[in-house]
Amino acid sequence: MRSAPSLVEAPCPSDVFDRLAGIAHRFALQRDLSGADDWIACERLHDPDSPELAAVLEAERVASGQVSDHATALTVMAVYAGTVTSAAMLAWALEDVVIDMRASNVAVRLSDHHGFEGYGLREVTVTAGAPVEVLVEQVLHQHLVPLVEAMHTRTRAGYRQLMGGAAHGCAAAFCLASRMGQDIDLLEERYDEFLSATDVGFEKLGRVVRLREGDREGLFYLRETCCLYYTSAEQSKCSSCCLDPVADRIANYRDVLRRGVVPH
Repeated sequence: MRSAPSLVEAPCPSDVFDRLAGIAHRFALQRDLSGADDWIACERLHDPDSPELAAVLEAERVASGQVSDHATALTVMAVYAGTVTSAAMLAWALEDVVIDMRASNVAVRLSDHHGFEGYGLREVTVTAGAPVEVLVEQVLHQHLVPLVEAMHTRTRAGYRQLMGGAAHGCAAAFCLASRMGQDIDLLEERYDEFLSATDVGFEKLGRVVRLREGDREGLFYLRETCCLYYTSAEQSKCSSCCLDPVADRIANYRDVLRRGVVPH
């Protein structure tokens, strides 16, 4: 049995959340869940037989027009890790605080479109100056990895591919922020620290590269697994799709920097 790091929690100052939301919408966490009755407790998604997990998978299947249960699960995993838990990654990287984003403390709302309508905290608490092991324990071992296991059991989607979605989602927080005016040196250093602290094989599922074009620079993720989003009704590949050669992906990323756009 894993032993969780000892934590001393305290109320989280609102300016941390304001700064996160100011970087990009995906880092905006709701802190008052009383305004709607359709929040889904994320801990319920760890039960492969739960109606809540079925509802999440069905919502994505309908929204994206996926053709199979396992493709739907892979798509959900990629977008979930890249949005729902991403604020915790960035709060640790930039603010040196760990927002409590264990599944027992997070809820999501379904959307009519690809992804989620919202995600928020049941109780707003943080651990200031926490070591990276606290982040890994809360975000990976108490949230994303059990979700991977539940979706693997329910849909038989490949475990490695699901974990690849989790790895990509975690890295996406660092990569996106690096192209939104945040300290790229710090983000690169913190991502390497996070990756070194993980013990679930993330280092085998993709890598972050640092690219520069002119006066623009950014971090980009090169995936080694596929989320199968190209099999959806949209029939489009992610910018990080492993079906494209690495050289082509890097060329596309360099073009992204030249044009100054921020892809998903």
